[in-house]
Amino acid sequence: MKESLNDEFQERARATAQRRYDRQAAIYDLTELPLELLVFKGLRRRLWGQIKGQSVLEIGVGTGKNLPYHPRDARVVAVDLSPRMLQRAVARATRLGRPPDFVLADAQHLPFQDGAFDETASTFVFCSVPDPLAGLKEARRVVRDDGHLNLLEHVRAPNKLLGWLMDRLNPIAVRLTGANINRDTVTNVEAADIEVSAVESRGLGIVSLIRGSIPGARPLVLEEDFEGAADARHIVEIGR
Repeated sequence: MKESLNDEFQERARATAQRRYDRQAAIYDLTELPLELLVFKGLRRRLWGQIKGQSVLEIGVGTGKNLPYHPRDARVVAVDLSPRMLQRAVARATRLGRPPDFVLADAQHLPFQDGAFDETASTFVFCSVPDPLAGLKEARRVVRDDGHLNLLEHVRAPNKLLGWLMDRLNPIAVRLTGANINRDTVTNVEAADIEVSAVESRGLGIVSLIRGSIPGARPLVLEEDFEGAADARHIVEIGR
């Protein structure tokens, strides 16, 4: 009975998140434009610049803001929970002429075999999924034993006063955007049995680049910058 109630709660949370992002899809890029131009664009480039795998899963592709930075020599599969977000990502990929493969899927229940990818990438995803630990465990599951996970996330500030303020503002942020601004994502990554290889904090510690490795992974190599684009097949199935 307890398990069925938990499953019911998770399904309601998933459906709520899907509806929220479907509603936001048309204006999502516009609402984030200032931060995107000033901060996030450079961090996205840096995140994708450290990815060396030949098969990459982007979890939570959204409207496709990361598409210009996909490595050109890798096969990238991109998933999202929201059909309307995914439709915008497909349109953006078509304009770029270098679309990856797209799949409508929940980050907490990825439809892939164990160890199917060399690496995963996600930007501002595990601050918004209903159960971040479940999502991170799924990400870990689909990465091979010597692979890596790459995250760009809103996180709780280490400063006590700022962290307290973020705790108070978090319910408003969730209601408006769906993103939790006070999650301890580094701790969640470790709890999912992922080694934290590197953390870069920006903006008073409220945004972090996190590089995770499956235990026993190869040494970490970071590049300062990278310009690339996807060169992969375009197979899209969108529907409820």
